[in-house]
Amino acid sequence: MGTVFSSESSEEKAKKQEMALDKAKEIASSNPVAVFSKSLCPYCNQVKKLLSSLGANYKTVELDYETDGSEIQSALHQWTGQRTVPNVFIGGKHIGGCDNTVALHNQGKLVPLLTEAGALATASQTA
Repeated sequence: MGTVFSSESSEEKAKKQEMALDKAKEIASSNPVAVFSKSLCPYCNQVKKLLSSLGANYKTVELDYETDGSEIQSALHQWTGQRTVPNVFIGGKHIGGCDNTVALHNQGKLVPLLTEAGALATASQTA
């Protein structure tokens, strides 16, 4: 009696995983910037603060608030090879986590990527 079995079949789990992967890909491709995050993660907060300080328009998915958050995180790992958060996409392309995003900024490469993706207003757009 001590063993507890999941009532979910492997087929149901696979279907949930597939749906989570589709959802993650849709979010990453339909937003200039997508940050898959967890609300209390200091690295996630560092990336969101950096993007905000640059005036970037970005979509945040707080995996700890999503009912399918663990499935999305597993799907992101399957898709990108990255298990951790934040998991950042710019222009539909996987950038990586906090270290990669900050490194791009320090190298002067983040703002051009954000601009190319349409995440930053340019002078001609605001005029």
